[in-house]
Amino acid sequence: MGKQFGLGLWTAVWGIAATGLAQAPAALKPFVAEDAPVLVLEHVRVIDGTGDAAREDQRVVLDHGKIVSVGPESDDAKWPAGAKVLDLSGKTVFPGLVGMHEHLFYPLPDGGPGLLPLYGEMADSAPRLYLAGGVTAARTAGSLEPYTDISVKQAIDAGRIPGPRLFLTGPYLEGEPSIGPQLHALTGPEDAARLVNYWAEEGATSFKAYMHITPQELKAAIDAAHARGLKVTGHLCAVGFREAAALGIDNLEHGLAVDTEFFPGKQEGVCPGQNPGQAALAKLDVEGPEIQATIRDLIAHRVAVTSTLAIFESFVPNRPPLIKQMRVRDSLVPAGWADYATTRAAIAEHGDASLWPKLLKMEFQFERDFVRQGGLLMAGCDPTGYGGVLPGFGDQRNVELLVEAGFTPVEAIHIATENGARWLGEEAHFGTIAAGKDADLVVVDGNPAAKIDDIEKVVTVFKDGVGYDPRKLIDSVRGLVGVR
Repeated sequence: MGKQFGLGLWTAVWGIAATGLAQAPAALKPFVAEDAPVLVLEHVRVIDGTGDAAREDQRVVLDHGKIVSVGPESDDAKWPAGAKVLDLSGKTVFPGLVGMHEHLFYPLPDGGPGLLPLYGEMADSAPRLYLAGGVTAARTAGSLEPYTDISVKQAIDAGRIPGPRLFLTGPYLEGEPSIGPQLHALTGPEDAARLVNYWAEEGATSFKAYMHITPQELKAAIDAAHARGLKVTGHLCAVGFREAAALGIDNLEHGLAVDTEFFPGKQEGVCPGQNPGQAALAKLDVEGPEIQATIRDLIAHRVAVTSTLAIFESFVPNRPPLIKQMRVRDSLVPAGWADYATTRAAIAEHGDASLWPKLLKMEFQFERDFVRQGGLLMAGCDPTGYGGVLPGFGDQRNVELLVEAGFTPVEAIHIATENGARWLGEEAHFGTIAAGKDADLVVVDGNPAAKIDDIEKVVTVFKDGVGYDPRKLIDSVRGLVGVR
């Protein structure tokens, strides 16, 4: 995966810019706002993705998809020959978001009691909404239609459809019983290794273990992936976090709220269910010895954690604020919005009995402690649940929730950009704003370093130096989430 983004010994050739050759392929033109080969972003505030403070009145120069220079605005410095200059006074630029728990599928509407849980592939709407929301790179973190994911990635890479750089995770490595008819149930360790080897050949760059996988199956999958230089993550239940760390897992999804190791009488290789596990967890103190020991163990084994606060928030009564959710309504098929609104109301009605307000606060504390002690925290929105978290929109919300959790805005952006790039092994190419890196940038109106909600005010999303219009991307799939 990394080879296609290799920089080599790249040199800016200013003369080429004078020809005015467009960067965007013809199929992408309807979504493009800026495609001059050489661009100068003037008078812009820069949040560079490293966690450093925002820098005011900067000049960022882009040439044929690369960042050439970043520095203070100066009247003495001349613009490159043939460059198009954009005055971005009052605006902020930060690296494209690197979504580390994303999907191209969505829960199909009109389900209910007695019907199978089914998810549809959003091959048109998901890539466009990710890009519109500022996500320029995304790990799919589990596939239900792997060949569709592969085809979508190929189409994006070829410039036939708009979307982020996709890093494909193979089909779920789920044990018996599988939680849905679209997932294969592993039959043992040999089957787990077989699936890893097969899908690695087909193009998967990571794998995701799921809730009922056994320790033996997980170990076989990890060994097979590591033999190929690939990584394994997991949304686990039958296997606890510390056990998974000892087996060599590279990443754990969601965080503390799904860890069942604190359930009394936990049996090896048996999932006690997420609800019983969470009931046991809620009785503990994040600052207590049990959870702190888990944090230390994960860090010692170099296990990263993916923050998915947006999906957790959706289970908290009356969250997120309804005004936030109105942003996604027009993107959903009407039946999808109706399903979401009905479930949201039911959660609110039974709010007094919900553990989720406490669990969300515990997750906030866990993620702060994990980072403070040296852990690698990444972010993704997990657009599943009961349908209220959508690609792009959910990634923005996740950054806002990291700030609510106690991180500064620039720390939250760092978690959602550079940290994901590091895990992917792509930090030399994207994740921060620096000379020589790919021009994957998000321009927003306002100052998210002071008011994180300004992250929603996306003006332009640059991927490989081509600036996309978020409104055109969103409008092109209006009412299609839940359909295609």
